[in-house]
Amino acid sequence: MDLAVTSLAATSLVESTTVPGLLESCWHALVLGVVQGLTEFLPISSSAHLKVVPVLLGWGDPGVSFTAVIQLGSIVAVFAYFWDDLQQVGRGIARAVRHGQWSDPSARLGVAMAIGTVPIVLAGLAIKRWLPDYDTSPLRSMTSIAIVSVVMALLLALAELVGRRRLDIDQVTARDGLLVGLAQALALVPGVSRSGSTLTAALFDGWQRPAAARFSFLLGLPAITLAGLAELKDAVAAPANGGPLPLLVGLIAALVVSWLAIAWLLRYLQRHGTWVFVVYRLLFGAAILLWFRAA
Repeated sequence: MDLAVTSLAATSLVESTTVPGLLESCWHALVLGVVQGLTEFLPISSSAHLKVVPVLLGWGDPGVSFTAVIQLGSIVAVFAYFWDDLQQVGRGIARAVRHGQWSDPSARLGVAMAIGTVPIVLAGLAIKRWLPDYDTSPLRSMTSIAIVSVVMALLLALAELVGRRRLDIDQVTARDGLLVGLAQALALVPGVSRSGSTLTAALFDGWQRPAAARFSFLLGLPAITLAGLAELKDAVAAPANGGPLPLLVGLIAALVVSWLAIAWLLRYLQRHGTWVFVVYRLLFGAAILLWFRAA
């Protein structure tokens, strides 16, 4: 009898907290989906923000399933936004293979994307093989993220000052792909920002800002896709916090905001520099240092 009463009370308690708990999970998913969408493609580091925001808000770890799913939202957004570009690259590669037209701008862009993806893949495999404790290394600490954010802000500022800004995306070469790809590999360090490191390298290389951002997005497609698939593989056995609805909310939020962030940044860089991101990253890094040292 006591067991039945206890069971009934527990059931009532679960039923009374299910809806509020689900709403809270959806709210967390919405916020983190927006954070993912904004920071994946703006040069301010998505990994840093996804690590810092839940801590600042007092939330728990959203889990590997959630991270993998919202990453998919960003992947879908960038594929959809650059679908015409990707079709042109595919046709250019096909013409080059059939007729040897490797001087075609679309073919050269495809080659640059392929070459630029190699460094981050090799770096990722090396970390997985030789640094099994990388997820808990000091490089992933809040202090490290703050310092890296400040350093990357200073490098972006220097690129703004010395970059000649004369090259367009139809002038891309395999050398450009390798140079920017090496910078992309640095994004495996939390706080670097994949889009930030590639944009900085392209500006140092003499690219116009909109072209640098466009190539950064296109170059990131293979890397982001591979990373998303790897996370999904790890997430198969991991339970999703809150069930499928929060995952769907986070996915849609990341997809929509990623699309808007890409469109906004490409338009913004046609008339403005990257100084707003330099200032933001300096303030972000300083705020993290002050906050967590005080805590």
